[in-house]
Amino acid sequence: MSPIRIAIHGAAGRMGKRLVALAALDRELSLQAALESATHPDMGKDAGEIAGVGRLGVTLTTPLNREVDAVIDFSVPEATEAIVATCLSRSLPLVVATTGLSSAQKDQLMKVARQIPIVHAPSMSLAVNLAMKLAATAAAGLKQYPSGVDVEIVERHHRFKEDAPSGTALRFGEIIAGVMGQTQHVHGREGRTGQRPRHEIGYHALRVGDNPGEHTLVFGLMGETVELTVKATNRDCYALGALTAAKFVAGKSPGLYSMYDVLGLDVDH
Repeated sequence: MSPIRIAIHGAAGRMGKRLVALAALDRELSLQAALESATHPDMGKDAGEIAGVGRLGVTLTTPLNREVDAVIDFSVPEATEAIVATCLSRSLPLVVATTGLSSAQKDQLMKVARQIPIVHAPSMSLAVNLAMKLAATAAAGLKQYPSGVDVEIVERHHRFKEDAPSGTALRFGEIIAGVMGQTQHVHGREGRTGQRPRHEIGYHALRVGDNPGEHTLVFGLMGETVELTVKATNRDCYALGALTAAKFVAGKSPGLYSMYDVLGLDVDH
């Protein structure tokens, strides 16, 4: 069976470099294109050398001028819009791993997915997606707790992350609220806020050092607490998930797919 030909958009970024490096080791994949902004200082250099794995014969370019079976986008929201348009015009399957997309950008993905297959998720991590299943289970089990349950979400990421709270934290909140019914999402607290309302979920974003990602869900009960924590020790978990998603989406019918689809997890909570 021939390897799946992929292009990586954002190939010279922190995640892009890991995607290049790990794709080079995967016999099921063949890196055909490494895409970046036209103003990037490494434009024209070999993507493998930029990623620290030696020459691969794939240079950093701006236009997608090679035939590929799937594209992985791990860039910034503004650049994501451009690669979505490119994939739509060429009917190419796409994995969108970029975080911080606006509501309008997410709506556009849903529209484009009517014509091409797209995998989009706030996190490409296997452990995070399993934790999301566990969060839904915990929310269902605690929903009828007599005195109510206080839900707080604490997330930590590296100092370079530009959006807060993380898309993953927001997705955890959506899942829990979808089960338990909270209607307010509060980002941090300051001053005399009064007693904590039962209908809210609180989010707290820490930006420290080189932390690749950590999320803790706190279910506070009277007299006891349930906590669910998922941590990444390096960025490879996100890169490996994105590469797995590329294998999944290549050859799929148009539609908007999630990592639950990629990993074969039951979407019913």
